Amino acid sequence: MKNLILGIFFISAFLIASNNAYAHCDTLDGPVVKDAKIALENKDVTPVLKWVKKDNEKEIKEAFDKTLAEIKQNPNEKEAAEMKFFSDLVQIHRAGEGASFEGLKPAGEVEPIVKAADEAIVEGSIGDLNKKITEGTEERFNRVMATIKHKDESVEAGREYVEAYVDFMHYVEKLYSVASKSAGHHEHEEESGEHHGN
Repeated sequence: MKNLILGIFFISAFLIASNNAYAHCDTLDGPVVKDAKIALENKDVTPVLKWVKKDNEKEIKEAFDKTLAEIKQNPNEKEAAEMKFFSDLVQIHRAGEGASFEGLKPAGEVEPIVKAADEAIVEGSIGDLNKKITEGTEERFNRVMATIKHKDESVEAGREYVEAYVDFMHYVEKLYSVASKSAGHHEHEEESGEHHGN
């Protein structure tokens, strides 16, 4: 039974992580900018085209060619030219996903769980990510199971159980609230008023 519960919570928690995962494409160490750096280094726009809709391909190709030309013409302005391209690319990518863009964010601002999700993909293993995602649920569940044994022994013990129970249930409700949403990538961030999504 415990494994079944944790399985359900894992799925819910993963959906939360998925929504937040889209919240790192506007960072300098996010996947869009990483591919953009590779594209510029190899002078091949192909790696970045997957991040934009087909209708935006021409615009990105033109921006890419313009960036390479500016770098060639004025090597001292390489960083500024690249940053302009990164910004334009991410903005177009986000617009294609129906999200706003408030500028590129510095590297290192990605939440640990999102970073762990990226690492899982790179490593080809979800083991460590599974542990991180289920930690919060399992910790609260274990506290409930530890306190339920003594909940009727005294008022104090009962309150300790109730505190653990309420904390656990609120956590589950939050997971379910996100898991039950069926809209696109940015629904969670838009409804919460946050705009640092993909």
